[in-house]
Amino acid sequence: MESVRTRFAPSPTGFLHIGGLRTALFAYLFARHHGGRYILRIEDTDRSRFVEGALEDIMDSLRWIGIRWDEGPDTGGPFAPYQQSLRREIYEQFTLQLIEHGHAYRCYCTPERLFALREEQKKQGLDHGYDRRCRDLTPEERKAHEDRQDQSVIRLKAPLEGETAFEDIIRGTISKPNSALDDLVLLKSDGFPTYHLANVVDDHLMDVSHVIRGDEWISSTPRHILLYRAFGWEPPQFAHVPVILAPGGGKLSKRHGATMVREFRDRGYLSEALLNFIALLGWSLDDKTEFFSMEELVERFDLGRVNKAPAVFSFEKLDWFNGVYIRKKAIPELYALVLPHLMADGILSVGDEEERRAYIMRILPLVQERLNHLTDITDRIWFFFDERFEIREPEALIPKKGTREDALRIIRRVGEELEGLASFDEQDIESVMRRLVEELGLKTGQVFMTLRIALTGSRVSPGLFETMAVMGKNRVIDRLKGAWAVLEE
Repeated sequence: MESVRTRFAPSPTGFLHIGGLRTALFAYLFARHHGGRYILRIEDTDRSRFVEGALEDIMDSLRWIGIRWDEGPDTGGPFAPYQQSLRREIYEQFTLQLIEHGHAYRCYCTPERLFALREEQKKQGLDHGYDRRCRDLTPEERKAHEDRQDQSVIRLKAPLEGETAFEDIIRGTISKPNSALDDLVLLKSDGFPTYHLANVVDDHLMDVSHVIRGDEWISSTPRHILLYRAFGWEPPQFAHVPVILAPGGGKLSKRHGATMVREFRDRGYLSEALLNFIALLGWSLDDKTEFFSMEELVERFDLGRVNKAPAVFSFEKLDWFNGVYIRKKAIPELYALVLPHLMADGILSVGDEEERRAYIMRILPLVQERLNHLTDITDRIWFFFDERFEIREPEALIPKKGTREDALRIIRRVGEELEGLASFDEQDIESVMRRLVEELGLKTGQVFMTLRIALTGSRVSPGLFETMAVMGKNRVIDRLKGAWAVLEE
């Protein structure tokens, strides 16, 4: 294949959506698979919808997932600048060329007239579109508009007959009758280009070989083909990836959960889990391989295996991926990942930094298997910290089918036995606990649940013996004394 150059061209009108990330990823994988170059271009000509911080969010989100661009607004490149708002003179120059060669014209219709036209078309049940009123103005009529300094836009002079077709790598041949294509606006009255003009000019000037984008742009592609023809340029190859649907169908939106990449990051998803999940939305290697690193995706990715049908977003599947990747983490790496969430939740008051790190590193192996999100960490370990500890269900201290006296007996005897232990490891603790169950004449579940509530304040916690060993003798004895006090109230 000839030199491959792809691009991701987001608009900073909002934070990066999961659908945008999937498009960016497919374009990146295709370029890297073929040893090509990947461009980040910012399409920021719609200044009225510009969102503060959106550009930074887009770049941060791409970096977080592992996407690196060869050319872009921060890295530069041979076709800089890579922000369309800085390229206005280029678009104006090319638009004037189209007018000069008879492929475009100035339109002086006011917004009020265009609104009235649309309303009339709607009333008559006609397709909406510009009626080409200014397309064939005489030189005298144009001069009159210019003399009055009437505002104008520049429109493409679309052919009135025939059809426009293009080959889509994913979908095959797509065509549209030219009678269904109106004379689209290329340059607005404020001098800024429309998406269509800037997109085509930049893709050509930046030597983009393959345009990989969402299928919402299929209907615009025939117009872009017409623009390429008007300029006398060879179009790139097109591939329109399927839309991502919400569970149960319909557009994926906030009511279904997180939709922005930053939301997934904030909610405790790992970048490699989200990467793996997103890559499989609309693409697959086969019917059995589920796990891919970025390197493996680059090696295996093929646009021919992208599905035409919409992809369905499954939060349950993403959670499963995330849990698997969390469980693969080495404990030091997992500690670094959960630390920001523990800091945000205020669970950091265990001695100095090294002591705190050592304590949490001992806790993590007990809860790692039960983490589906990094943000789950506080709910899983809060009871290990004295400042957070509380017995949430005091009545649960009393064994099932037992009495308050049974609970007091369990706590007293366990406390006495543990005080005498020289070694406070799991094996010694378990040996004492098993022996005491027989001595107390109670069932294992009765004794262990009373202790679990006394030590963790919760019915659900990691293994009892491992938990006690990590907490240490002094903390365990203090917790048992506290439970005794609760029972005597």
